[in-house]
Amino acid sequence: MSHPPDRNLALELARVTEAAALAAGRWMGRGDKIAADQAAVDAMRLVLNTVEMDGVVIIGEGEKDEAPMLFNGERLGTGAAPHVDIAVDPIDGTRLTAEGGHGALAVVAIAEHGTMYNPFHVVYMDKIAVGPEAKGAIDVNAPVAANLSSIARALNKDLDDVTVMILDRPRHAELIQEVRTAGARIRLIRDGDVAGAIATCMPDSGIDALMGIGGSPEAVIAAAALICLGGDMQCKLWPRNEKERMQSLAAGQELDRVIGITDLVRGDNVFFAATGITNGELLDGVRYFGGGAVTHSIVMRSRSGTIRTITARHRWDKLMVYSAVAYGA
Repeated sequence: MSHPPDRNLALELARVTEAAALAAGRWMGRGDKIAADQAAVDAMRLVLNTVEMDGVVIIGEGEKDEAPMLFNGERLGTGAAPHVDIAVDPIDGTRLTAEGGHGALAVVAIAEHGTMYNPFHVVYMDKIAVGPEAKGAIDVNAPVAANLSSIARALNKDLDDVTVMILDRPRHAELIQEVRTAGARIRLIRDGDVAGAIATCMPDSGIDALMGIGGSPEAVIAAAALICLGGDMQCKLWPRNEKERMQSLAAGQELDRVIGITDLVRGDNVFFAATGITNGELLDGVRYFGGGAVTHSIVMRSRSGTIRTITARHRWDKLMVYSAVAYGA
């Protein structure tokens, strides 16, 4: 049974991530993480509030890093239907932006109300993510070598051709050694595991899996993108200390539970948008020119399966007439 085309919120979200990227991009390489984050948060909130929706922030900004907030529970949008859950990361890679590094993004995801997982006080998860060809081939409880062998079989690759992306952190020393012992290749990244998870779904990225402990908010946002792209993800909560462990148990969370991709985002109508802040493998960053800037974005919708890439040229003399965002400051 066919239906007429309906509203694609992902296209409207592109304006949100463009605004955050344009505002944050002014702080690239200036060494001030907080200022960059504040600029992105302010721009993102302003434009989200113009979207015709009744949205509540489930995955917000700032709790983990004590950064400027788009706080959990905040209501955004015009207040009209539809009623949706919102996950935001105004800058995935705040340090990358501040230091002029590679691959920072502004990202936002929306799904039907009541469908996004709330990790509460546990701000880290142990994750494994793969693309469509390896869907169903992962088990976060299995040994690293077993997962890599399963992924290699699913991809019809030799194990030594499999490439795993891992955040470069001291906590991953054992994981890195296990991957090396198994014979797979490793791509270490400084930050930005949302982009890393998405890379597993991009045939030309050369990335076959994302593994390791990273932010819980980023897991939910990445899951939204992977649902649109047909990928797969499994996670387990990873409390940093006894306080977080006790808070999690008090909230009724099961620390041993395997959290699958459809636990992270349960809806079948998921929207995702990302805009590059600094140049990366997924998207080019903001490029400023006299009187304006160029942005590069990707927008997705799970229901239609449509993935769009958008190159936009922004003119300050036009944009600043009606916009309260200080894009050209």
